[in-house]
Amino acid sequence: MPTSITNPHVLHGLITRLNSDDFDRWAAQIHATGGCRQPIHLRGKVEHYDAATGALLHRYSTNREPDGVLRLPCKTRRASRCPACAEVYRADTYQLIRAGLVGGKGVPEAVTSHPTLFVTLTAPSFGVVHSRKERSGKALPCHARRDAETCPHGRVLSCTAKHSPDDPRLGEPLCPDCYDYTGSVLFNALAPTLWKRFADSLRRHLAKLGGLALKDLRNHVTVSFAKVAEYQRRGVVHFHAIIRLDGPGGPAVPPPAWATADVLAQAVRHAAHVVSALVPAIENAPARLLKWGAQLDIRPITMDGDLTEQAVAGYIAKYATKAAECVGTLDRRINPLDNLDAFNLRDHAQRLVTQCLRLGAIDDLKELRLAEWAHMLGFRGHFSTRSRRYSTTLGALRAAREDHVRDHEIAVGRLPLFDEDTVLVISEWAYAGKGHSAGDALLAEALHNSRGRP
Repeated sequence: MPTSITNPHVLHGLITRLNSDDFDRWAAQIHATGGCRQPIHLRGKVEHYDAATGALLHRYSTNREPDGVLRLPCKTRRASRCPACAEVYRADTYQLIRAGLVGGKGVPEAVTSHPTLFVTLTAPSFGVVHSRKERSGKALPCHARRDAETCPHGRVLSCTAKHSPDDPRLGEPLCPDCYDYTGSVLFNALAPTLWKRFADSLRRHLAKLGGLALKDLRNHVTVSFAKVAEYQRRGVVHFHAIIRLDGPGGPAVPPPAWATADVLAQAVRHAAHVVSALVPAIENAPARLLKWGAQLDIRPITMDGDLTEQAVAGYIAKYATKAAECVGTLDRRINPLDNLDAFNLRDHAQRLVTQCLRLGAIDDLKELRLAEWAHMLGFRGHFSTRSRRYSTTLGALRAAREDHVRDHEIAVGRLPLFDEDTVLVISEWAYAGKGHSAGDALLAEALHNSRGRP
């Protein structure tokens, strides 16, 4: 809930900050964090000494900073926690993905000629859910059935509503009692395993199509990829992946003539069809095999067609800042002792969380850590990953940005110009909290929103 400026305590804190002698420096810190909603507070100092003489060249201490702390951005990727830092993460991810498609950031432009596909791997069905359907831009009935069957729980499995994009029923099962909540959370937990087996099978089939032994494939073809996980409204993840074929030296070397986009698509179809993950028998239920869903989307990425590199990079980057909270759950860990009713979760999301907590107590499923990842509905993998040779790294992009900021600080005189090879740096830092007071939060938001306006 937004903080109200009419609250006397909030108003007092806001006025006190505005009238403080160090307000300008506090505002400068807020600008430096980029409008971070929950900045990290550090207390400490850093000293620069001449390595040869031991003379002190420069000292910085937080003692003279507002409140005695230095505020730094939290750098979270979650838009639900900090939109400002998530936007930086989204922009970095966009540049990383696009560089692997058109070059730049250390990737040669010749990479545009390499076979590259945009692949979507989906989850299987765990029950009929409300969905939005369109044809030629016109909304269609959700699940209109003239002779719809009645489920064992007495519900007619039909829905004639034309759902709007923001309809809260989207993703909800037509019959919650029929929905396979166990299968849903187990699929999320095993999705990273399915992806690894998919990638391994893809390489094996590529080697077969190229008439090579698997151990020799790396001497001819490198499979480079970048992927992101997206939550569907029904609470299961699917993966969007960019898969590119390079030569043995990475993006600087073209793949052999036989390694075409059609060959790659054939290998993708085979791998998506054959891989599976076994779930052991639990609670008198037989063991089951979990596989990718029947819907498999494979499209070539072009520079000027329907699916351009900009569209793909933007799509991947958008989902890199989202998680399970879009399904209606929380963006923090859930304690098994928490009262779920107090969180006002959607019924479907609460059932999924409850199932994670219940299954997490079963010994045969301990390694899946379902209770620990209940807030993610069982998924415990990385949301955004890439292979080593796909393109640059987030770390490299952040380092370049930090170098730019440091150069600016030196140019304006806030930092002295040192020869790094002859300077000894000694620093002492301690964590001193995070976030803003209610009054500071209102001021910080106003400063961030007004930045750049005339």
